[in-house]
Amino acid sequence: MTVENMDPVEVFAAGEKGRGLRVTKQLSAGEVVFAEASFAAVVFDSLSLQVCHSCFRRQPNPHRCAQCKFAHYCDRTCQRAAWDEHKHECSAIRKLGKAPNENVRLAARIMWRIRKDTGLVSDSQLTTLDLLEDHLTKMSPDDLKELKVDVQHFYNYWPKKRRAVGEDYVAHIFGVINCNGFTLSDQRGLQAVGVGLFPNLCLVNHDCWPNCTVILNHGRIELRALGSISEGEELTVSYVDFLNVSKDRQRMLKQQYYFDCKCEHCTNGIKDDLMTAVRDTDGQKPSAEALKEATEFSLQALVKIEEARLGGNFHEVVKLCRECLQKQDPLFGDTNLYLLRVLSIASETLSFLQQFPEAAGHAQRAVEGYAKLYHPNNAQLGMAIMRAGVTHWHAGLIEAAHGLICRAYAILLITHGAHHAITKDLEAMRTQTEMELRLFKENELVYQNMREAVLSSNPMMSVAGEQVQIKATS
Repeated sequence: MTVENMDPVEVFAAGEKGRGLRVTKQLSAGEVVFAEASFAAVVFDSLSLQVCHSCFRRQPNPHRCAQCKFAHYCDRTCQRAAWDEHKHECSAIRKLGKAPNENVRLAARIMWRIRKDTGLVSDSQLTTLDLLEDHLTKMSPDDLKELKVDVQHFYNYWPKKRRAVGEDYVAHIFGVINCNGFTLSDQRGLQAVGVGLFPNLCLVNHDCWPNCTVILNHGRIELRALGSISEGEELTVSYVDFLNVSKDRQRMLKQQYYFDCKCEHCTNGIKDDLMTAVRDTDGQKPSAEALKEATEFSLQALVKIEEARLGGNFHEVVKLCRECLQKQDPLFGDTNLYLLRVLSIASETLSFLQQFPEAAGHAQRAVEGYAKLYHPNNAQLGMAIMRAGVTHWHAGLIEAAHGLICRAYAILLITHGAHHAITKDLEAMRTQTEMELRLFKENELVYQNMREAVLSSNPMMSVAGEQVQIKATS
């Protein structure tokens, strides 16, 4: 639970933002600035039966703790590795009769860790939890009410025989979790599975167009440079998805993190025009009334689409997406956020339904739009291009598929590194599609016959570790 290779960074006073981290030497794209294990972390309540509580890997049949019957692990090796942290939790769950929510479990793990290590895990930890902001004074009455409920649940959970913890300090810990909790992903970065606290990462301030990204790799977070970073430059990450117009990003940041974003992109509204783009046909733009109607239609459609998706009615999702696209296409530009959201949902749903040619078309359009909006080395852009490449692959469009997979691989080498599971998956796909592309160019008929034979014998496969129903081409 230490932070490694901390030589390239130092804490500094970052003006209105408080403390920050800056580099003490020049860094290159893809370079790991630092790696850090969690101070404490827990699996989400909703995934407690499917994810290992030690390494956070998804498991089809995890091993359950025989005592509390709540914690699950890959195997006994993971269970033994987690016992030092789990033993207090295990006893508390048994005495309470059930596991509390994830925030309460995380707060308790933090308190047990503080009691054990006095809040400082190693010499390379740059701050203690006592010094992190909790923003309690900035919380709304409703948020404070929820926090007080969590505090009460904490006291119900905290062992009575242990030394009492002051209510103000418990509230501070919950405030820190609310502002600084980092979402943990599964082994391939495809699904959020838990939340943890990383003290040094908490010192990295926000920018909507950051110079770093954070990924989880082998149980530790890695802060990785997205491009060249000069000596003395502040390190930044984005706390929210860039694919929101400036005022919406500012609203989300104010609501969740209690600060007014004054980054260059928010101050100058950079790319807002692209995110709200409309068609310009022969110098004629749609009327304000038509745009308002299409926007309202899109908002209503996205609500209906989400309801259908949650209900498992995927054919209805496709129907709604097609209707929405028919309404949007004559009016919205290729980078309009409403259009991109529908294209993305349509592509993913059609892929699930094995309607790959149509899915590939939507995926291609979405990727072209994303590429004009995101930072060229944005991890989400890389993942979107990867999914588009896989969709084209299964649609039999091998040339486009190989090109997209190569593009995704180049981005994820920077954002995830060569040893991350998702990058290794991409490398294998890149090799496979390269081989298939050579065969396609040598003899297209032989390639198509081979592909048909494979499809008829193996209609199911896993893409990048995610179990989905799709057709194999290799």
